[in-house]
Amino acid sequence: MRCCVCLFQQSLQCSPSKMAAGESNSRSSCLNLSNSGPLGNAPPSNSAHSSPASNGGSMGAAGVINRSAGNSNPQSGPENGGGAESAVRSTPSAQNPARQPVVQSGATSGAASNMTATSSSSSSSSSSASTASADASAAVPSLPSSPASVLVYREPVYNWQATKSTVKERFAFLFNNEVLSDVHFLVGKGMGVQRIPAHRFLYSDEVQIGPETVMTTLYTAKKYAVPALEAHCVEFLKKNLRADNAFMLLTQARLFDEPQLASLCLENIDKNTADALAAEGFTDIDLDTLMAVLERDTLGVREVRLFVAAVRWADAEAQRQQLQPTPENKRRVLGKSLSLIRFPLMTIEEFAAGPAQSGILTDREVVSLFLHFTVNPKPHVEFIDRPRCCLRGKECSITRFSQVESRWGYSGTSDRIRFSVNRRIFVVGFGLYGSIHGPTDYQVNIQIIHTDSNTVLGQNDTGFSCDGTASTFRVMFKEPVEILPSVNYIACATLKGPDSHYGTKGMRKVTHEAPATGTKTCFTFCYAAGNNNGTSVEDGQIPEVIFYT
Repeated sequence: MRCCVCLFQQSLQCSPSKMAAGESNSRSSCLNLSNSGPLGNAPPSNSAHSSPASNGGSMGAAGVINRSAGNSNPQSGPENGGGAESAVRSTPSAQNPARQPVVQSGATSGAASNMTATSSSSSSSSSSASTASADASAAVPSLPSSPASVLVYREPVYNWQATKSTVKERFAFLFNNEVLSDVHFLVGKGMGVQRIPAHRFLYSDEVQIGPETVMTTLYTAKKYAVPALEAHCVEFLKKNLRADNAFMLLTQARLFDEPQLASLCLENIDKNTADALAAEGFTDIDLDTLMAVLERDTLGVREVRLFVAAVRWADAEAQRQQLQPTPENKRRVLGKSLSLIRFPLMTIEEFAAGPAQSGILTDREVVSLFLHFTVNPKPHVEFIDRPRCCLRGKECSITRFSQVESRWGYSGTSDRIRFSVNRRIFVVGFGLYGSIHGPTDYQVNIQIIHTDSNTVLGQNDTGFSCDGTASTFRVMFKEPVEILPSVNYIACATLKGPDSHYGTKGMRKVTHEAPATGTKTCFTFCYAAGNNNGTSVEDGQIPEVIFYT
């Protein structure tokens, strides 16, 4: 750090004309101490070391920004919240002789004004510099009477970056500091107002984000193009993503154009659709987000529950638009999203009890869907009938018979078998035996029933064609049926057609082992009492169960 004497010597050696012109050279670099420049330094004062009273000019060693005279802390400099200037000192040589005594012209908080003076001497010896310093000290008592000059001491801020080895340290230095400040905030009211310096960039790479601040922080990071802070926010959201906030975060991710976060939200909704739909934040989403979810093929919930959730959203949206929640207004606010609900995937009972009586569908749409449920071949409907599949990975199947025989007859009674599994799976269909008389078409209704409640969890009225061989033929559900571990279910198939093959030498327990992971899924089969066409553990129909884990 250069001493005061060196600074005075160099000031005396610089020609006033060069200093007034702001010429940059090796000497002016150490004098550039006042108004904020590219490095937080100030342009040099352009007066020489003549008497302070000669023309109201300031001493040429350094010009500084004016600071409140009430700050007498000798350490108040840039690193101690003192901004770019230090406090006014009455006896600077006694308290901190290493600091530079300077005289500033004017009492403003901006940069020191440029003044022109002539040098009183061409001598640059240390004795003359010391004399000039002494003269400046002697002039202090008379300065208060002149508002044009105030003697201040300031912490040197030139080349402050050299003492900060990392960007983090440099940004921390600038925190709450006038150096390089390009914006100020006025906080408070009346006499309690505070003027806080700030910068349009961040001070350090440390960040503390909480649930209450993450969205506003992400907005700020986006607005001011701070990708590192943006990444912190997105990572926080990923770690705190849950089913009950997935829809809210999905809305924000779409708003802030965060495709990766949006994708994670959609995956969470796929896996936990029922819980996500039940969350309070679901009714707050916008129409575009609702449509983005309803158009997905991977939602893991029954279609009737999607309809109920959509109606709940329509109630909230009608209120937001200050509309009465009538069926007509609900249809109006749902708009194109109504066509994304796959009514053909519902059972006829689900449709009759819910959508058909809601008033949201037109009479023509209701009749068309009832015909779709009840007649074959099924007429075209305006709604999507493509099954949703929330499953990923490889399809699996188990076969419960080890031998195939001929002639299993049908009289309208269902073939049934009770089963349970050791882990959660999704059943997507059955493999059934076909005709012994060559190629034939069958009509079939398949179901999975919860044994204790006798609730139909999944069903499909469909048909299949066989080629007359002893192979099994796939018959699929409209959507996957969730099977929970250690719960009893009944697999049911009602066929209409000629006599078929059937299985014998059945197994009570069948285990499937995943080739890649070694995960074992164990099925346990039992006889299903009641109205049964004769299928049992030992022989009968429903030889295959097709599932995903």
